[in-house]
Amino acid sequence: MISKYAWYLREVLKKVWVRVAGFALLAMLSIGLARLLSPLLEGNETLKAGADAVEQLLEVLTTSMLAVTTFSLSIAVSAFAAAASTATPRAAVLLQEDRTTQNVLATFLGAFLFGLVGLVALNAELYNESGRVVLFVFTVTVIGLVVLALIRWIDHLMSFGRMGDTLNRVETAATEAWTLRLSDPYLGGRKLGETPPAPLFAVHNRTSGYVQHIDMESLQECATELNAVVYLNSLPGRFVASGEPILWIGRQHVEDNHVDTLVDAIAIGTRRTFEEDPRFGLIVLSEIASRALSPAVNDPGTAIDILGRFVRILSLWKDRSEPEVRFDRVFIPPLTVQDAMEDAFRPLARDGAGLVEVQIRLQKTLASLRAIAPDVFDEPAASMSRDALARAEAASLLPADLEAIRAAAGHKDPGAPERSAAVEDRSETTKQQI
Repeated sequence: MISKYAWYLREVLKKVWVRVAGFALLAMLSIGLARLLSPLLEGNETLKAGADAVEQLLEVLTTSMLAVTTFSLSIAVSAFAAAASTATPRAAVLLQEDRTTQNVLATFLGAFLFGLVGLVALNAELYNESGRVVLFVFTVTVIGLVVLALIRWIDHLMSFGRMGDTLNRVETAATEAWTLRLSDPYLGGRKLGETPPAPLFAVHNRTSGYVQHIDMESLQECATELNAVVYLNSLPGRFVASGEPILWIGRQHVEDNHVDTLVDAIAIGTRRTFEEDPRFGLIVLSEIASRALSPAVNDPGTAIDILGRFVRILSLWKDRSEPEVRFDRVFIPPLTVQDAMEDAFRPLARDGAGLVEVQIRLQKTLASLRAIAPDVFDEPAASMSRDALARAEAASLLPADLEAIRAAAGHKDPGAPERSAAVEDRSETTKQQI
C-alpha cells in the first residue's frame, strides 16, 4: 500500500493537463537552450538550412492543431457517453483515464501551445539567427510526435468506447485490483477478528463519502507514538457518513493532534475507485450484465460473456499467499468470498431469473469455481446456486427449462415426471446452444 502523498501524485498524473503542461515546458526549454547553444552554432551554415522556415511551421502547427484537438475531443466525449449509456456510467471513468486517449489529446493540445509559445518568442525576438536552429529542431520533433499520435489515434478509434472494449477495461481493472489485494489481503497489517478488544477510543469521520485510500504507514507511525493498536472499521470502497467511526485505537484517550493524523491517513472521496477497491470491478461488471438483461436492451449474450469474465477474475483467489506483516499495529477487516460472490452473481440471478440460457450458464459458472478452488468457493458457490435456482423456480419457466437448470446445478426434482422424447430433445438442444 503506497503512502498518501504517492497516492495523491498518482491521481494527479492521471490528468490531461499534466501532459499538456509538459509541452508548454518544452517550448520554454527551447528558449533556454537557444540562448545556451547559439554561440556554438555561429557560422554553421549547414545547421541553419531550413531554420528560416520555422515561423511558417509554427503557424501551420498552431492553426491545424487547435482544430484537430477540438475534433478529437468531441470523438472522445461521444465515446464516453456511449460507454455510459450502453454499459454503465461507472465504466466511463476507465475510458476517461485511458492513457492512449489522454496522450493523444495532450499531444495535440500541447503542440498547439508549443507553436503558440514559439511564435510569441519569435515575435518578441528572443531568438537570434542561431537560436532559430534550436527552435527548428524542437519544432520538427513536435511535428514527429503529432504524426505518431495521429497514427495511434486512428488505430485506437477502431475499438474505443465499444462494448467489448469497455468490458475488457473493467475486467483488466478488476483483475489488477484483485491481484494486488490477494497478494496483500490485509494491506500489510494484521487480520481483524469479529470485535476488537476494549478499551477503545473511537475516531470519527469528518466528511461523508467513499474510502479511497488508506495510508498504512502513517497509521503505523501514529500507533507507535501512542504505543497502541489501531483497528480499522472501513476498507477502500466502503461508504462512511460524517460522524461515523472509521477506526478505533486501543487507548482510553487520544490527543487532538493524533486524531487529526489518524483521520488524514484515510482518504475520502465522492466515488469508488478501481485501483484499491476490488469489489467495485465486480459490481460494475454486474451492472453491465443487469442492463444487458433489461427488456429495453435484451442482450443475454453480454451477460453470459460477463459470467466467463467472473470465472477468470475470481479464480485468482486460489493463488492466495501468506501475507507479510509490515504494519503490526494496524488491524484490517478481511474481504470475504461470500461478499465477492454476492457482488458478482446476485444481480444476474435476479435479473436473469426468467432466461434459461443465463441461468444454465450461471450454474455452470458456479460449478467451475467450485472445481477450481473447492476449499475457497464450495460453500459460497453452493449457496449462490441454491439462491439462483430458487429465483428461476419462481420465474414461471417451463418444466423442461427448469429441469435443464436443475441438471446444470446438479439437482433433480424427484417428483418430476418422466420427460417425453420431444422435451428431452429440446433440453439437449438448449444445453448445446449454451
